[in-house]
Amino acid sequence: MTTLRPPITEPDPSALVCSGDKVGLCAECQRKTHRYGSGGSPLCQWCMEPVKAGWGPNVRYTSTRP
Repeated sequence: MTTLRPPITEPDPSALVCSGDKVGLCAECQRKTHRYGSGGSPLCQWCMEPVKAGWGPNVRYTSTRP
């Protein structure tokens, strides 16, 4: 079940807990979100939800840092 999206004028909750220099716009809906730095994502939580649903259970995060 998907949750209803609040208006675009309301930021993603992640933007409220990160420093201001790491806040950017969602690549899809242009809502303010935690986009840069550790823990950042180019999509807000509402735009990421359908993307994650299409990944399936076999997708895992692999760090590319040494």
